[in-house]
Amino acid sequence: MRIALFATCIVDAMYPRTARATVAILERLGHTVVFPQGQACCGQMHVNSGYFKEALPVVANHVRAFDTEDYDVAVAPSGSCVASVKHQHGMVARRCGEDALAARAAVVGAKTYELSQLLTDVLGVTDAAAQLGSHFPHTVTYHPSCHGMRLLKLGDRQLDLLRTVGGIEVRELPEADQCCGFGGTFSMKNADVSTAMLADKTANICGTGAELCSGGDASCLLHIGGGLSRQGSAVGTLHFAEILAATLEHPAHITGDVQLAGRK
Repeated sequence: MRIALFATCIVDAMYPRTARATVAILERLGHTVVFPQGQACCGQMHVNSGYFKEALPVVANHVRAFDTEDYDVAVAPSGSCVASVKHQHGMVARRCGEDALAARAAVVGAKTYELSQLLTDVLGVTDAAAQLGSHFPHTVTYHPSCHGMRLLKLGDRQLDLLRTVGGIEVRELPEADQCCGFGGTFSMKNADVSTAMLADKTANICGTGAELCSGGDASCLLHIGGGLSRQGSAVGTLHFAEILAATLEHPAHITGDVQLAGRK
């Protein structure tokens, strides 16, 4: 297949290795990855804050970038950004009286998948070790992000893929379905509530004894990782795409203060 990568702005700015891992996984399966050059932010923070008029040119830019590219499907390593493309773009266009843009947005949205959706539902990946050569000999717990659970209905797709990685030990996260407190602008507008929610999440993560917390949204992992770092915890965060991309020959690149067993 010819697959268009929607890198998302936070991955592009903060976690480019996650985008590269996504490309590595897809190319390992024999697919061609293209990168629409005009892409930028999906606009979800504008929309979630009620700024529909301001979001309109952002939505139009995304639609223009992706409906002029030749590809079969698009993919992003972010549940929240895919949820915005699928559920918010058409709504914003219609609210602003741009029916033609709404129709184009619906076509782009229908072709856009979150990474675990694409791997399991379209590409038939059910065993990461056997089909991707994934190997990650560490203890990991997993945080499912809210948009993936509630808007995209991802279920256990990400977690099921992690469980099939060679050498991994996945430990159950208590109260996993509870929000980490990020919520985009929520964490800035409601900082005290966000901090309290984050404290609950990091306590549960540390209670598992895992070396790392994985997930499918860089924004949540950034928030969780920041909380863990401020607490002086040795537990780190890593996007599930980077774990899937890791092999015996090419281990995952882990930075920061994470102290992993066997790490040199």
